[in-house]
Amino acid sequence: MSKKDAKEYDVVVMGAGPAGYVAAIRCAQLGMKTACVDEWINRDGKPSLGGTCLNVGCIPSKALLESSHLYAMTKSGFTAHGIKLSQAQLDLPAMMARKQNIVNELTNGIAGLFKTNKVDLFQGHARIASGLLVNIKDRRTKEVIERLQAKHIIIATGSSPVSLPRAEPKDDMIVDSAGALEFTAVPKRLGIVGAGVIGLELGSVWSRLGSEVTLLETMDEFLSAADQQIARSALRAFKKQGLDIRLDARLVSADVKGKQVKVVYENKQGEQQESFDKLVVAVGRKPNSDLMFDAEMEIELDERRFILVDEHCETSSPGIYAIGDVVRGPMLAHKAMEEGVMVAERIAGQSTEVNYENIPNVIYTHPEIAWAGKTEQQCKQLGIDYKTGVFPMAANGRAKAMHAAEGMVKIISHAQTDRVLGVHVFAANASELIAQAVTAMEMQCSTEDIQLTMFAHPTLSEAIHEAALAVDGHAIHIKN
Repeated sequence: MSKKDAKEYDVVVMGAGPAGYVAAIRCAQLGMKTACVDEWINRDGKPSLGGTCLNVGCIPSKALLESSHLYAMTKSGFTAHGIKLSQAQLDLPAMMARKQNIVNELTNGIAGLFKTNKVDLFQGHARIASGLLVNIKDRRTKEVIERLQAKHIIIATGSSPVSLPRAEPKDDMIVDSAGALEFTAVPKRLGIVGAGVIGLELGSVWSRLGSEVTLLETMDEFLSAADQQIARSALRAFKKQGLDIRLDARLVSADVKGKQVKVVYENKQGEQQESFDKLVVAVGRKPNSDLMFDAEMEIELDERRFILVDEHCETSSPGIYAIGDVVRGPMLAHKAMEEGVMVAERIAGQSTEVNYENIPNVIYTHPEIAWAGKTEQQCKQLGIDYKTGVFPMAANGRAKAMHAAEGMVKIISHAQTDRVLGVHVFAANASELIAQAVTAMEMQCSTEDIQLTMFAHPTLSEAIHEAALAVDGHAIHIKN
């Protein structure tokens, strides 16, 4: 197949995860002839759009988190509401089927959106050659099956789980985060290497379903990226829930012996040993930047293999952009989506930007952890003169009524300007509450602006109002 046979497009997007499919749809909406190339194959061996997020990440994990939370509530939580149930029984195959049905509906939905917006979809592995030419190879034969000539290219190839040489996947006993969403039985003892976002969420799922969960975390500080006052409160809560979180625990080896995974790790007391039925490795993700472009392409990478881009996600090669997990910044689907919109609109001649200082982060435990903006430790490091206000959910009427009064809201503002610098939430539905904070900071609100805003009563969001009042010692429902 020669270059002359190439189909011409205004934009070719590589990858159909959150970054790629959003970019492709927005490009098409703006009148550009758009193609999207994706190589994801699901467990049935069929193409499936949505990347990691929809197939083995955000969506299936949240489905299991919701189901497992409801199961845990039937076992013990409903009693406090005056609801007594007979022995709750777990139907794990039905729970997994529900999860998969949600995935299928959403991935098929993206295919429908592509058709509606006239985005041409190609299945295979895309690789950029010189002159903005994209070669598409068959995943099995590795032969070029299609060539696309583009005016602009958007790389949105996502990321993959980081593997550890001392804990390689083996026999469905040592698995990555995707494998942990496919267990066919509840492990009696589950080990998780990594107590970050993924480890905590997966640990919560299987702990609620009956596993004895141990998390081994190399760092000696729990959730170092979060505000440490929030992190300490969350650590106490998770341990009370039964999660055995061991900090400063460095994995030495993991070997499958019989029907057990034998784990050796080191801490301050020296070498330790544990045995688990399953071991999940959840130590982060790496960018899928390899084999995406020919060696002669002038696309620069950093030392961790992230594609180097400017503030508008353009690479060192003119006309080629990169977005999402394959570039700098937090590996979050919503950040990737906003970059997709920004790049599409900039290609169309608009001046859209992404505010990287105001990206919400969420951990979907129970209670949830969510934050946006600066933490207190960051303010100290930067020498910012700040003030804080904290309001406990135990003093919130709606939280009490929900039997979900654990946690707090913390607001950090500038001591002189009163501008909100960061908001941190450890509470039920924190993932929804944080949107109010993001909106406030995007509008450059002061804490006084929030103080003077009327919040409905009784609601969880009143905790944000009270935390803003607490910044100046004016909270109504707690002692100041």
